[in-house]
Amino acid sequence: MHVFEGNTADEVWLAAAAELTDSERGQAGRCRELPGAAFTIRNPRQRWVLSRYPTMNPAFAIAEVVWIVSGRRDAAFLNYWNPKLPRLAGHAQSDQRECGFRLRKHLGPGELEKAYQALREHPDAPQTVLPAGDGPADPASTPGRPAQPDATTLCSCARIREGKLEWTQFLPDNDLFLGLPHNFVQFSLLQEILAAWLGIEVGHYRHRANRLHLCVPDKNHFRDAFPAASRENTDALRFTQAESGVFFAELSRRMEEMTSLLLTKNQLRQLARAEPLPKPLRHWLLVAAADSARRRGWLKLGGEFMAECANPALKQLWERWLRQWWTLRQEETVSDDAFICVQPWLPLPVASP
Repeated sequence: MHVFEGNTADEVWLAAAAELTDSERGQAGRCRELPGAAFTIRNPRQRWVLSRYPTMNPAFAIAEVVWIVSGRRDAAFLNYWNPKLPRLAGHAQSDQRECGFRLRKHLGPGELEKAYQALREHPDAPQTVLPAGDGPADPASTPGRPAQPDATTLCSCARIREGKLEWTQFLPDNDLFLGLPHNFVQFSLLQEILAAWLGIEVGHYRHRANRLHLCVPDKNHFRDAFPAASRENTDALRFTQAESGVFFAELSRRMEEMTSLLLTKNQLRQLARAEPLPKPLRHWLLVAAADSARRRGWLKLGGEFMAECANPALKQLWERWLRQWWTLRQEETVSDDAFICVQPWLPLPVASP
């Protein structure tokens, strides 16, 4: 087992990247792999991996969290924020991974609600398990092997220790480059949401992968990567279970309307500014609106939205993402294989930055 521990997600991700890129050990075809990896993030609010290149799009990462917490299963919502996602998840109308639907709505009360009820009634319980898979419902190509690689990969364990909520996430296989940075965001936010429902602070976030791998095309990016002087995520989620349902339904609705092809600038401005939402979720909405504006070539409007975002980590991530996107747009040298995480832009005229 290869162990990586640090205060932030960026710190542990860089340590794992160094292990996979600096050694020839574990070469398996076109991928390098570690047979087991254990991550511990001591401050899970610092969940953003800023040192990765190409930079992750924060709007897509936020859309994934909204999709999960809202219990959605439609693929169209995610595909707007990352149009290249069908290459990884397929072209079905419902995303077969659908972990949000399973955690929130499948088979009666969702697993997140069950965990909340269990920990509220029995805070000293040694472990509360949140399974996201369901054998009869998981499409299988052969017995015991899911047709979709992510269909049955998720299992979470929550525990209250010393008055804080700790979370352990288990995955059988993790892609260091494509998956892990997003997984840190997704599941540490589920941890923080559940802690907010319980009225307690977050403890350590732990992440276990039976196999951690890095494919050769992605390995080539690390020569351009460097440790980022990461800014702090200053937002903390503080809302009850009842408020959570209202807030995420509103967030999901507004982001859904941002995907409309008929959207005007004034409509986007109205969608981006939601005073009833708590400040952290308003910051998420501003990032989503900035990305929706970017797709339409409205870069000045996107800058207007990000000027209102007071979260230093999100502003830094957006600045890096936009700078990278603009450089690739100017050079027009994007390779689909090399930049599968980089979302395509709309063929619209773009003003000089």
